[in-house]
Amino acid sequence: MYTLLYILVGFVVLILILAMIAPKTYEVSRSISISKPVSEVFEYLRFLKHQDEWSPWGKRDPNMVKEFTGKDGEVGAVSRWKGNKEVGEGEQELTGITPNKEVRSQLRFLKPWKSQSDAYLRVSDEGSGATKVTWGFTGKNKFPISIMMLFMNMDKMVGKDFEEGLQSLKSKLEN
Repeated sequence: MYTLLYILVGFVVLILILAMIAPKTYEVSRSISISKPVSEVFEYLRFLKHQDEWSPWGKRDPNMVKEFTGKDGEVGAVSRWKGNKEVGEGEQELTGITPNKEVRSQLRFLKPWKSQSDAYLRVSDEGSGATKVTWGFTGKNKFPISIMMLFMNMDKMVGKDFEEGLQSLKSKLEN
């Protein structure tokens, strides 16, 4: 009887320790240089509908159901999607636009699990008509997901998708 109690107390203590040391936040970003002027790249990036042309997730489910509300390219516009198990279900809302600098949005995932992240697309002039594009997102790891993040790496999970998407964006804009 006492052995079972000690095991249970030990398990609870272990969970508490893991919860204390687990990462509470995450950030993933990748950048690429595009041989087009900042204004041209930014004008393309500010529209949610354009993301379907270069995002890696759109390619993973060509039958994904999409719905747009609000005026695309302006704060408050929302893109909703419902796709296969690989892309899940959720929505993205434009939350801030700083002309020729940054497009901010909030990602709200509903399936396969609920989560929320803040995403951004930033542009900066690299000179000689080239633009640096940085695509990233940040968020908070809530318990018990935070404990799982001790054994998983968000950067490794999503970073390659960002690289694939940025390469596709570069091809789209430079051709």
